[in-house]
Amino acid sequence: MAIASDTAKMIEGYYLGLAADTREMVDRAIQEIVRRKRQGGKVMVITGSGPNIHEGVTSLIAELMDKGIVDAVSTSSAVIAHELAGTLDKVRRFDGTKLGLDRNTLPKGGTFEITQMSQEWLDRICAEMPIDRDLIRRGNEQPGSVIIKAAGNMAYPMGLRTERVSREILAAAKAYGLPFEETAGWGADARTMLGAGFKRNLPVLVSVPQLVGGGGVGLAIGDSISVSERCMRMARMIDSCDVLIESAIALTQEIHDGPFETYTGHGIWPAWDGYPTTRLEGKALIRIDLDPNLRKVWDLQRSDSTVQSAIDKGLPKTKLTGIPFRMEMSGFSRLESSLPVVGDIGEVWPVLAWKVAAELGIELDFISHPQQTPAGQAMREWIVDTIQPFNREELIKNMRKRGYK
Repeated sequence: MAIASDTAKMIEGYYLGLAADTREMVDRAIQEIVRRKRQGGKVMVITGSGPNIHEGVTSLIAELMDKGIVDAVSTSSAVIAHELAGTLDKVRRFDGTKLGLDRNTLPKGGTFEITQMSQEWLDRICAEMPIDRDLIRRGNEQPGSVIIKAAGNMAYPMGLRTERVSREILAAAKAYGLPFEETAGWGADARTMLGAGFKRNLPVLVSVPQLVGGGGVGLAIGDSISVSERCMRMARMIDSCDVLIESAIALTQEIHDGPFETYTGHGIWPAWDGYPTTRLEGKALIRIDLDPNLRKVWDLQRSDSTVQSAIDKGLPKTKLTGIPFRMEMSGFSRLESSLPVVGDIGEVWPVLAWKVAAELGIELDFISHPQQTPAGQAMREWIVDTIQPFNREELIKNMRKRGYK
């Protein structure tokens, strides 16, 4: 995506539109990332699905991986499924019962979707698996709406194709003894996190709490390696990085202070038994989140050690703070080098990425924009048109090229 000449002005507008306390935290986050990178440190992003896809954040992370700013990614099985289908696509939505489809197999409201794809891609998929072209024709003739949404998912035939190709990716992963995500990168578009990971030899891994999602893709990811190996690989990624950025994601306590983490987590007993562990102490943990309670808990901990005191006394943190307490707030708030950035990821990420890149003297070829802006709408159209679905032929080519390793 060509970056417009007035991008810097737009980024400054997003920055000034942030709340004052959010700007302060964004500034501190930029300084911390730049300082650590200049010292040779590494940055890991832990991202959820939904908003990260729609705001172009996963595409921006792929760009930051390609430019050497982001060094490792943990994400969800849903994101993997969407990237396999091209990240974002256009679908026609209509009442599926009008085509004689069984209402009991359709989602609420009987909605069915047809992927709006090029003839080239339709022919390619038809060569891979049986496709009902008549169903596609009739579906496209139905009254309904055409929208941009996370790619694949419930739309025919791309959603079905993604599920089926995931079985082939799983077979390759099993044969090579690798996580699904790594072999999926062999055929993924280089502008996805999967493809950027393969191109730059960077780890991309789904966390255990985020295995459920993405339908059959999530099952294939879960079946590729054991839970214990997945947790060990996650700990190794965290251990190798100096900055962890969490973006619109839940249940991160089970990621950043999981079974092999010893500072805020539960890794003491694995350490006793000789397993390698990781430690968050000294790492910068930056969380981008809309929940204002994150900042409140962080402030409470810094004013009088409220959260740590509750833990020390064995008291429930929710009652002591008077705040609805999400699990990840505990380890996050107690980590001395954590930074809560309370704001919309669609606005925060382009500011963070643009300013970090500028400080490091790196020129970006892609920048995300809030999806509600004209630039964000153009960005979403660009993703639909440019980022391609998983290429099965590339998977086979890279399997042959890899040979025995």
